[in-house]
Amino acid sequence: MPDPECSPVRSSLPVAASRFGTYGLAGAGAGAGAGAGARDVEAAVDGPPPVVSSLPAPPSVDVPAAGVGTASAELRRVLRGPSGLGTASLYVTRREEPPPTPPRTLTPPPALLMPTAHSTLTPSPALTPAPGPAAGLTSVEGVPVPGLYHHPVVEPDPVRVEEVSRRIKSWALDEVDLFPGAWEDEFDGFSVGRYMVACHPDAPTVGHLMLAARLMVAENAVDDCYCEDHGGSPVGLGGRLLLAHTALDPLYTTGEYQPLWAKSLDSDAPRRAYRSAMEYFLQEASASQADRFRHDMARLHMGYLAEAAWAQEDHVPEVWEYLAMRQFNNFRPCPTITDTVGGYELAADLHAQPPMQRVIALASNATTIVNDLYSYTKELASPGRHLNLPVVIAEREDLSEREAYLKAVEVHNDLMRRFETEAAALAAACPVPGVQRFVRGVAAWVDGNHYWHQTNTYRYSLPDFW
Repeated sequence: MPDPECSPVRSSLPVAASRFGTYGLAGAGAGAGAGAGARDVEAAVDGPPPVVSSLPAPPSVDVPAAGVGTASAELRRVLRGPSGLGTASLYVTRREEPPPTPPRTLTPPPALLMPTAHSTLTPSPALTPAPGPAAGLTSVEGVPVPGLYHHPVVEPDPVRVEEVSRRIKSWALDEVDLFPGAWEDEFDGFSVGRYMVACHPDAPTVGHLMLAARLMVAENAVDDCYCEDHGGSPVGLGGRLLLAHTALDPLYTTGEYQPLWAKSLDSDAPRRAYRSAMEYFLQEASASQADRFRHDMARLHMGYLAEAAWAQEDHVPEVWEYLAMRQFNNFRPCPTITDTVGGYELAADLHAQPPMQRVIALASNATTIVNDLYSYTKELASPGRHLNLPVVIAEREDLSEREAYLKAVEVHNDLMRRFETEAAALAAACPVPGVQRFVRGVAAWVDGNHYWHQTNTYRYSLPDFW
């Protein structure tokens, strides 16, 4: 089997954020690797770590003026590091070890020059088609939502896609007994392998991609079996989510009750999936990365509960309330682990900085509205009323279905542009390679998420609004 090399890195960031590695900060480097060696029983299919090259930038770089290049007092404190006797080894921005020389040279397609934060690209919600394939890109199946602001991606490496698909299905069936045979077509139609390879182009091995794949599948099992399609219900959801969350964030209790809790982790498919996926994740993640992920999963579960409460009350929230719920019930746990999947670690203090939190939140919000738009017809065909952004806009702003859908496209586009503006500002203000790589990884996740929605014609089709 040929080596499943990593697809060339591409980014939806403006050029200021994509000039990875060109900022000369003395002593700065990526964080210490969280998983320098993949614990991978089938390492033979894993190629060498990918060659991460800089995207060329034009002579002038147009970035937002406000706040760019001037780090906050808190950020300067973090970058300066601790001082005093015995603190020389405690800096978060340690020099990165040079990567091993790969046995062969990768030749990526020509880099994409993406629009800057001040780009004049403002597609009409109804008439302007989405960007077509650029140099080095191949045509993909599926039609992008017309007028949706997005960036095309390089086709994910088919060898990696096939291997992740094989491993994730083996894990789901053989290790956690995740679903009955009748659901197999749906599982295959989800295209987990294509999704994960597209979203994590810098993953050094298939084993690293599997960290994200197991967590993604486990999260969807909880959503389907507890909330939606396969027996889900808002009634009693809080109790089910709380017990499932203990598979991620373990219970510490008395000797009498600890065995009962431990036994409960195998009592249903979602908990089995959470437990197993988290065990694998902890083999590579640092304590800080694991705690960060648990925090974002708690956010997700809180969003599930808000949506369930509205369903029980047959309540349609205001548009701003719906968007607030979607900031919690969204894809955030996926891009937040981009450094673990990439085999490195962004230091906790840098991850917690408000500018970084804004970037992650805006990226997650935009990608979730992508899901609302592509799953619109699927949800309309399902029993009951499913809340999504076009449905909420139509009811709360008294618009037709078509008008509401097109306005939802513009909401997405605004979030995307805000994400790119904030990402450019962060890249300029914090020229630390680990930060640069993490932000590029989040941008890659944004692009890969759209690619998966557009190409997953098994699950999604667009409304006839154009």
